[in-house]
Amino acid sequence: MSESSLGKEMLSEFMGTMILIIFGAGCVAMKVFFGEALTVTWDTITFGWGLGVLFGVLASLRSGAHINPAVSLALAATGRFPWRKVLPYALAQTAGGFAGAAIVFLDFNAKWFMFDPELVKTAGIFCTFPAVPGFWSGFIDQVIGTAVLLFGVLAIGDFAAKNNNGWIGPVAVAMLVMAIGMSLGAMNGYAINPARDFGPRFFAFMAGFTQPNLMDGSIVMVPIIGPLIGAPLGAIIYDKTTGALNKAPEPEAMLEPETQEA
Repeated sequence: MSESSLGKEMLSEFMGTMILIIFGAGCVAMKVFFGEALTVTWDTITFGWGLGVLFGVLASLRSGAHINPAVSLALAATGRFPWRKVLPYALAQTAGGFAGAAIVFLDFNAKWFMFDPELVKTAGIFCTFPAVPGFWSGFIDQVIGTAVLLFGVLAIGDFAAKNNNGWIGPVAVAMLVMAIGMSLGAMNGYAINPARDFGPRFFAFMAGFTQPNLMDGSIVMVPIIGPLIGAPLGAIIYDKTTGALNKAPEPEAMLEPETQEA
Protein backbone atom coordinates (compact mmCIF):
# COMPACT_ATOMS: atom_id res chain seq x y z
CA MET A 1 0.00 0.00 0.00
CA SER A 2 1.36 3.42 -0.97
CA GLU A 3 1.95 6.19 1.55
CA SER A 4 -0.61 8.28 -0.34
CA SER A 5 -3.27 5.60 0.10
CA LEU A 6 -2.50 5.20 3.81
CA GLY A 7 -2.69 8.97 4.20
CA LYS A 8 -6.16 9.00 2.65
CA GLU A 9 -7.25 6.23 4.99
CA MET A 10 -5.90 8.16 7.98
CA LEU A 11 -7.82 11.24 6.84
CA SER A 12 -10.93 9.08 6.56
CA GLU A 13 -10.47 7.83 10.14
CA PHE A 14 -9.79 11.38 11.33
CA MET A 15 -13.00 12.69 9.78
CA GLY A 16 -15.11 9.78 10.99
CA THR A 17 -13.91 10.13 14.58
CA MET A 18 -14.30 13.89 14.48
CA ILE A 19 -17.94 13.53 13.41
CA LEU A 20 -18.50 10.93 16.13
CA ILE A 21 -17.35 13.40 18.78
CA ILE A 22 -19.27 16.36 17.34
CA PHE A 23 -22.53 14.44 17.71
CA GLY A 24 -21.61 12.56 20.89
CA ALA A 25 -20.01 15.29 22.96
CA GLY A 26 -22.47 17.76 21.47
CA CYS A 27 -25.46 15.88 22.86
CA VAL A 28 -23.78 15.71 26.28
CA ALA A 29 -23.26 19.48 26.13
CA MET A 30 -26.96 19.88 25.33
CA LYS A 31 -27.76 17.83 28.43
CA VAL A 32 -25.43 19.84 30.69
CA PHE A 33 -26.35 23.31 29.45
CA PHE A 34 -29.99 22.92 28.43
CA GLY A 35 -31.10 19.62 29.93
CA GLU A 36 -33.95 20.90 32.07
CA ALA A 37 -35.38 23.19 29.40
CA LEU A 38 -35.17 20.56 26.66
CA THR A 39 -35.89 17.48 28.81
CA VAL A 40 -32.67 15.83 27.65
CA THR A 41 -32.30 12.40 29.28
CA TRP A 42 -29.78 9.56 29.38
CA ASP A 43 -31.67 7.93 26.50
CA THR A 44 -31.18 11.11 24.50
CA ILE A 45 -27.45 10.93 25.12
CA THR A 46 -27.22 7.29 24.04
CA PHE A 47 -29.26 8.09 20.94
CA GLY A 48 -26.95 11.01 20.15
CA TRP A 49 -23.86 8.84 20.47
CA GLY A 50 -25.54 6.21 18.32
CA LEU A 51 -26.17 8.75 15.57
CA GLY A 52 -22.58 9.93 15.96
CA VAL A 53 -21.43 6.38 15.30
CA LEU A 54 -23.76 6.07 12.31
CA PHE A 55 -22.57 9.22 10.57
CA GLY A 56 -18.98 8.68 11.64
CA VAL A 57 -19.03 5.24 10.05
CA LEU A 58 -20.62 6.58 6.86
CA ALA A 59 -17.97 9.31 6.67
CA SER A 60 -15.08 6.84 6.99
CA LEU A 61 -16.11 3.91 4.82
CA ARG A 62 -13.00 4.37 2.65
CA SER A 63 -10.78 3.25 5.53
CA GLY A 64 -13.08 0.54 6.90
CA ALA A 65 -14.80 2.86 9.39
CA HIS A 66 -12.96 1.75 12.51
CA ILE A 67 -13.10 5.18 14.26
CA ASN A 68 -11.72 3.38 17.33
CA PRO A 69 -8.14 2.17 18.03
CA ALA A 70 -9.55 -0.82 19.92
CA VAL A 71 -11.40 -1.92 16.77
CA SER A 72 -8.24 -1.58 14.67
CA LEU A 73 -6.26 -3.58 17.25
CA ALA A 74 -8.87 -6.34 17.50
CA LEU A 75 -9.11 -6.71 13.72
CA ALA A 76 -5.32 -6.93 13.49
CA ALA A 77 -5.14 -9.45 16.35
CA THR A 78 -7.60 -11.72 14.51
CA GLY A 79 -5.97 -11.43 11.09
CA ARG A 80 -8.52 -9.09 9.55
CA PHE A 81 -6.33 -5.97 9.34
CA PRO A 82 -2.60 -5.28 8.76
CA TRP A 83 -0.62 -4.66 11.93
CA ARG A 84 1.38 -1.89 10.23
CA LYS A 85 -1.74 0.26 10.02
CA VAL A 86 -2.82 0.01 13.65
CA LEU A 87 -0.66 2.85 15.01
CA PRO A 88 -1.32 5.28 12.09
CA TYR A 89 -5.05 4.64 12.41
CA ALA A 90 -4.94 5.16 16.18
CA LEU A 91 -3.12 8.47 15.79
CA ALA A 92 -5.59 9.68 13.18
CA GLN A 93 -8.56 8.60 15.31
CA THR A 94 -7.20 10.34 18.41
CA ALA A 95 -6.52 13.52 16.44
CA GLY A 96 -10.08 13.34 15.12
CA GLY A 97 -11.37 13.09 18.67
CA PHE A 98 -9.34 16.16 19.62
CA ALA A 99 -10.69 18.14 16.65
CA GLY A 100 -14.28 17.10 17.32
CA ALA A 101 -14.00 18.30 20.92
CA ALA A 102 -12.56 21.61 19.77
CA ILE A 103 -15.51 22.13 17.43
CA VAL A 104 -18.02 21.38 20.21
CA PHE A 105 -16.24 23.79 22.54
CA LEU A 106 -16.28 26.48 19.86
CA ASP A 107 -19.97 25.98 19.16
CA PHE A 108 -21.05 26.19 22.82
CA ASN A 109 -18.38 28.68 23.85
CA ALA A 110 -20.62 31.56 24.93
CA LYS A 111 -22.91 29.34 26.99
CA TRP A 112 -19.95 27.40 28.35
CA PHE A 113 -18.36 30.43 29.98
CA MET A 114 -21.71 31.54 31.39
CA PHE A 115 -22.23 28.11 32.96
CA ASP A 116 -18.66 27.30 34.01
CA PRO A 117 -16.42 30.37 33.68
CA GLU A 118 -13.50 28.73 35.48
CA LEU A 119 -13.83 25.46 33.52
CA VAL A 120 -13.82 23.43 36.72
CA LYS A 121 -16.90 21.23 36.36
CA THR A 122 -17.69 20.48 32.70
CA ALA A 123 -14.81 18.35 31.40
CA GLY A 124 -17.21 15.40 31.59
CA ILE A 125 -18.79 16.71 28.40
CA PHE A 126 -15.64 15.54 26.65
CA CYS A 127 -14.43 12.50 28.54
CA THR A 128 -15.42 9.85 31.05
CA PHE A 129 -15.14 9.65 34.82
CA PRO A 130 -15.89 6.60 36.98
CA ALA A 131 -19.14 6.23 38.89
CA VAL A 132 -17.20 4.35 41.60
CA PRO A 133 -13.77 5.68 42.65
CA GLY A 134 -10.79 3.50 41.85
CA PHE A 135 -9.38 1.70 38.85
CA TRP A 136 -10.90 -1.78 38.83
CA SER A 137 -14.63 -1.14 38.57
CA GLY A 138 -14.17 1.10 35.54
CA PHE A 139 -11.57 -1.20 34.02
CA ILE A 140 -13.85 -4.25 34.25
CA ASP A 141 -16.69 -2.19 32.79
CA GLN A 142 -14.58 -1.09 29.82
CA VAL A 143 -13.29 -4.60 29.13
CA ILE A 144 -16.81 -6.02 29.13
CA GLY A 145 -18.33 -3.16 27.14
CA THR A 146 -15.69 -3.25 24.42
CA ALA A 147 -15.77 -7.04 24.22
CA VAL A 148 -19.53 -6.82 23.64
CA LEU A 149 -18.91 -4.13 21.02
CA LEU A 150 -16.47 -6.23 19.00
CA PHE A 151 -18.52 -9.39 19.32
CA GLY A 152 -21.50 -7.45 17.99
CA VAL A 153 -19.58 -5.67 15.22
CA LEU A 154 -18.23 -8.96 13.86
CA ALA A 155 -21.64 -10.62 14.08
CA ILE A 156 -23.18 -7.70 12.20
CA GLY A 157 -20.47 -7.86 9.56
CA ASP A 158 -20.98 -11.57 8.97
CA PHE A 159 -24.75 -11.16 8.87
CA ALA A 160 -24.50 -8.35 6.33
CA ALA A 161 -22.08 -10.30 4.15
CA LYS A 162 -24.08 -13.53 4.30
CA ASN A 163 -27.31 -11.78 3.36
CA ASN A 164 -25.75 -9.31 0.90
CA ASN A 165 -27.13 -6.39 2.93
CA GLY A 166 -24.15 -4.11 3.34
CA TRP A 167 -26.37 -1.13 4.11
CA ILE A 168 -27.48 -2.67 7.40
CA GLY A 169 -23.98 -2.56 8.92
CA PRO A 170 -23.72 1.13 9.92
CA VAL A 171 -27.30 1.20 11.24
CA ALA A 172 -26.87 -1.97 13.27
CA VAL A 173 -23.52 -0.85 14.72
CA ALA A 174 -25.10 2.46 15.76
CA MET A 175 -27.91 0.55 17.48
CA LEU A 176 -25.33 -1.70 19.15
CA VAL A 177 -23.55 1.32 20.64
CA MET A 178 -26.89 2.72 21.80
CA ALA A 179 -27.70 -0.61 23.47
CA ILE A 180 -24.33 -0.69 25.25
CA GLY A 181 -24.92 2.83 26.50
CA MET A 182 -28.42 2.05 27.73
CA SER A 183 -27.45 -1.19 29.45
CA LEU A 184 -23.82 -0.75 30.57
CA GLY A 185 -23.05 2.92 30.14
CA ALA A 186 -23.30 4.54 33.55
CA MET A 187 -20.43 2.78 35.32
CA ASN A 188 -17.70 4.53 33.35
CA GLY A 189 -19.38 6.57 30.64
CA TYR A 190 -19.07 3.76 28.05
CA ALA A 191 -16.11 5.22 26.21
CA ILE A 192 -15.30 1.75 24.75
CA ASN A 193 -12.91 3.69 22.53
CA PRO A 194 -9.52 5.15 23.54
CA ALA A 195 -9.65 7.86 20.86
CA ARG A 196 -13.16 8.90 21.82
CA ASP A 197 -11.97 9.51 25.39
CA PHE A 198 -8.34 10.57 25.23
CA GLY A 199 -8.58 12.88 22.20
CA PRO A 200 -11.30 15.07 23.79
CA ARG A 201 -9.70 14.70 27.24
CA PHE A 202 -6.40 16.02 25.91
CA PHE A 203 -8.25 18.90 24.25
CA ALA A 204 -9.88 19.76 27.58
CA PHE A 205 -6.45 19.75 29.24
CA MET A 206 -4.93 21.95 26.51
CA ALA A 207 -7.92 24.31 26.62
CA GLY A 208 -7.32 24.98 30.30
CA PHE A 209 -9.99 22.87 32.01
CA THR A 210 -9.04 22.44 35.66
CA GLN A 211 -11.55 19.85 36.79
CA PRO A 212 -10.03 17.64 39.50
CA ASN A 213 -8.76 14.26 38.26
CA LEU A 214 -8.98 15.28 34.59
CA MET A 215 -5.52 13.84 33.92
CA ASP A 216 -5.31 11.47 36.89
CA GLY A 217 -3.53 8.36 35.64
CA SER A 218 -5.94 5.86 37.19
CA ILE A 219 -8.83 7.60 35.41
CA VAL A 220 -7.11 8.35 32.11
CA MET A 221 -5.87 4.79 31.61
CA VAL A 222 -9.20 3.02 32.24
CA PRO A 223 -10.79 3.94 28.86
CA ILE A 224 -7.49 3.23 27.12
CA ILE A 225 -6.32 -0.07 28.60
CA GLY A 226 -9.81 -1.52 29.13
CA PRO A 227 -10.92 -1.25 25.49
CA LEU A 228 -7.53 -2.36 24.15
CA ILE A 229 -7.92 -5.59 26.16
CA GLY A 230 -11.67 -6.00 25.74
CA ALA A 231 -11.80 -5.56 21.98
CA PRO A 232 -9.41 -8.41 21.04
CA LEU A 233 -11.05 -10.53 23.73
CA GLY A 234 -14.49 -10.00 22.21
CA ALA A 235 -13.19 -10.69 18.70
CA ILE A 236 -11.47 -13.91 19.79
CA ILE A 237 -14.57 -15.11 21.64
CA TYR A 238 -16.65 -14.40 18.54
CA ASP A 239 -14.25 -16.32 16.29
CA LYS A 240 -14.20 -19.31 18.64
CA THR A 241 -17.97 -19.46 19.08
CA THR A 242 -20.52 -17.78 16.84
CA GLY A 243 -17.99 -16.96 14.14
CA ALA A 244 -16.95 -20.60 13.89
CA LEU A 245 -20.58 -21.63 13.49
CA ASN A 246 -21.12 -19.03 10.76
CA LYS A 247 -18.29 -20.35 8.62
CA ALA A 248 -19.28 -22.35 5.57
CA PRO A 249 -18.27 -26.02 5.86
CA GLU A 250 -15.12 -27.00 4.07
CA PRO A 251 -15.88 -28.89 0.87
CA GLU A 252 -14.93 -32.53 1.02
CA ALA A 253 -11.80 -33.37 -0.89
CA MET A 254 -12.44 -34.97 -4.24
CA LEU A 255 -11.32 -38.57 -4.39
CA GLU A 256 -8.58 -39.33 -6.81
CA PRO A 257 -9.92 -41.21 -9.88
CA GLU A 258 -7.97 -44.34 -9.08
CA THR A 259 -9.46 -44.55 -5.58
CA GLN A 260 -13.08 -43.97 -6.51
CA GLU A 261 -15.41 -46.95 -6.20
CA ALA A 262 -16.78 -48.44 -9.39
